[in-house]
Amino acid sequence: MSSAAVDIPLARGVDMKLEVVVIPVSDVDRAKRFYESLGWRLDADYASDDGYYRVIQFTPPGSGCSVIFGKNVTAARPGSAQGLYLIVTDMESARNELVRRGVEIGEVFHDAAGAYAGPDEPYLFGRIRVGGSHPQHASYRSFASFNDPDGNGWLFQEITDRLPGRVDTDVSTFTSPKDLAAALRRAEAAHGEHEKRNGGQRDENWPDWYAEYLIHEQAGKELPL
Repeated sequence: MSSAAVDIPLARGVDMKLEVVVIPVSDVDRAKRFYESLGWRLDADYASDDGYYRVIQFTPPGSGCSVIFGKNVTAARPGSAQGLYLIVTDMESARNELVRRGVEIGEVFHDAAGAYAGPDEPYLFGRIRVGGSHPQHASYRSFASFNDPDGNGWLFQEITDRLPGRVDTDVSTFTSPKDLAAALRRAEAAHGEHEKRNGGQRDENWPDWYAEYLIHEQAGKELPL
């Protein structure tokens, strides 16, 4: 990993939010049924008066980015979208949710610590897959893959702690109540140690301490003691 992405502070530029990814499908209604089966939010389904185009938009739960597909919205070959990452904080729960919904999804796997093999399903350019979650449940290391009816390839990736430099240090966001609750539990445990180091006295300013901890943790900064 380049140290430049972590160590060199850059001036904040104009906001450029990635909000839509276009995926190519051959049967619009079939694709709509599939993405509805995932439990994603249907944002739009509209067509031109002359029937030339149709646009459907779905948003995964907790995501700031949506997917669009439809009729005459892309010239890409149906099924050619690969390596579409869906970030989750609990791999087993996310996979079990799709299984419960009747979606076919592969078993959980993790990468083989940088080893490479020949052609594989598009996943990090052919890294060797090892069955099961990463032994230490390290962030960025555990995956599960599934396809839509056209073969567009999706990957769950489990992330609990972001790498420094990956997060905008001026903005703190949590994509779901579960993510926030997990962060609060980590802050609670750390704050308990903080109180022990300070004679076991109740910290009246605990809200300020929690806020600092949550922001620093998400930004990859040094945590308060």
